[in-house]
Amino acid sequence: MFWPGMGDPAKRKKTLKFLAITAVIGISAGVTSMLVQQWFNLDNPLMACIDDRTTLYKISATLELYVDGQKAEIPANIGIVGRCTHSLYTLSNDGTIYAEWEEEYPFEIGHFFWTWTTFHEGGFPMRDMDQSKSRILVNGVESSLYINVPFEDGNNYRAEFTSKAYDESKDTDFLPP
Repeated sequence: MFWPGMGDPAKRKKTLKFLAITAVIGISAGVTSMLVQQWFNLDNPLMACIDDRTTLYKISATLELYVDGQKAEIPANIGIVGRCTHSLYTLSNDGTIYAEWEEEYPFEIGHFFWTWTTFHEGGFPMRDMDQSKSRILVNGVESSLYINVPFEDGNNYRAEFTSKAYDESKDTDFLPP
């Protein structure tokens, strides 16, 4: 079987040369893009590792997580990947979240969920949640900022998420269980 452009030896040489040039351009564009992104993210508190930095700004708070009315566990080691600890992380599954950076930074509770989704295997399925039915409470008071609520030292956060696939009719069904 002949592939298009590979039957005639003259065309074959041109086709292979074109494919080689295209591969070199594609690979160099990808590597350049990766290096530029890494360079711009060196001082981004949400992307950088804090292991080799002097972090003077350290805060912690607790988070209770409920999904579809059921208490969900927050895993240990969120934000810790190999030898890289990110600025938002957990050490145990007790719901305590730690935030560290070189200087004061306006962390938000949504940054923690983003870190969980990005750097933890399995991640938190934020895209599967119905934002119109979900809410965040700070020290028992509902916040209008939703996941953009500031992450402050000593606060107790309660995140109540409703998934898009959740069937609310079973909560109001009058049939016996």
